[in-house]
Formats: sequence, C-alpha cells, structure tokens
Amino acid sequence: MSTVLKHYITPEEYLLCERKAEFRSEYFRGEMFAMAGASANHNLIVGNCIQTLGQQLKKKPCRVYPSDLKLRIETTGLYTYPDLSVVCGEPQLESDAGDVLLNPVVLVEVLSDSTEAYDRGKKFEHYRTIPSLQHYVMIAQDRHSIDCFTRSSDGSWNLTSCQGLDGKIMLDAVESELVGAEVYDKVVFAN
Repeated sequence: MSTVLKHYITPEEYLLCERKAEFRSEYFRGEMFAMAGASANHNLIVGNCIQTLGQQLKKKPCRVYPSDLKLRIETTGLYTYPDLSVVCGEPQLESDAGDVLLNPVVLVEVLSDSTEAYDRGKKFEHYRTIPSLQHYVMIAQDRHSIDCFTRSSDGSWNLTSCQGLDGKIMLDAVESELVGAEVYDKVVFAN
C-alpha cells in the first residue's frame, strides 16, 4: 500500500499564492481549501448587510468590510474569508499588505447547503477564540432566518434568532441592528 504525502504549506506560502490566485482558498494547518462561488441570493444578502450596517455605522468609529478581506484567527491559525466583517477602532492587520484582519467585532456568514454545517460548527469554534469578537451572525439564504451568537461578559455565547421580515437582530457592541426586511430586500426564494 502506498501513502500519499501531503505537502505542508507555510502561512507565508499560502499568502503569497493567495494574493496571486484567481480563486479564494482558506488555509488551515498547512493545507489550502478552495472556496465555492456564491449564489445570487448570497451576494444580494451580503450587499444588503453591507449597505444597512454601513449606513448605521457611518458616524461611528467602525468599518464594514466585504468578503475580499481575509481574516486570521491567531489562536488556531485559520485563514478564512467571512462574508462580512465589522471592526471598531483601528483595524489590526497582520502585515503591511493590509489584506489580513485580526480584530473583528462582528462577523457575518450567509449560509448555503454546502457551508451551513461548517459555519455553525467548526468555523464557529475558530471564531469563538477571537478576543475582539462580540457577535457572530448567520443568515439563511433559502428562508427568512437570522441567528446571532453574542458573547456575554462571562465569555459564554447566547443565541438570538429571528424568523420573518419583521424580526430583527440587535448588535449591541456596534449599536446597530439587522432587520429581516432590509437583509432580505429583493431576495427571491426558489420554490
């Protein structure tokens, strides 16, 4: 029986490759994992959230970043691309290249059939270790459903959910909210 050896990629090699790549990849423990493309609903929801939070945070010391900004989780070494990141105060960036964020306060992921289990499970395990993170929002793209985990003062995470267009999720750490009708504006679900 033959064994196929995996080539270990250093974080530096990953970043060098990723900065030239046409397609995005996550990185964890020496391996790169290609990321799938996004649907029209996924992109519309992300755009709606960027617009909504951008307006609410306009006069505050917070920035909203789309999915092209990589995130590194320092405690676990995962490099990934959240669908949306919010930073308050100065963004901490890994290097002078300015393309790897370290200190998000809010992270948003739009769920798909292929990513939902990962986003709710292993990815959230990584995200929970980010000291600055206060809210982790997961938005369904096939139904009106938003879940938000908020870090308590004791370090535990509490879940708030809303279903429907008139529900809302409060993001107290950035003094803003996500309202179902705004998040799902112009989104049409398949029958």
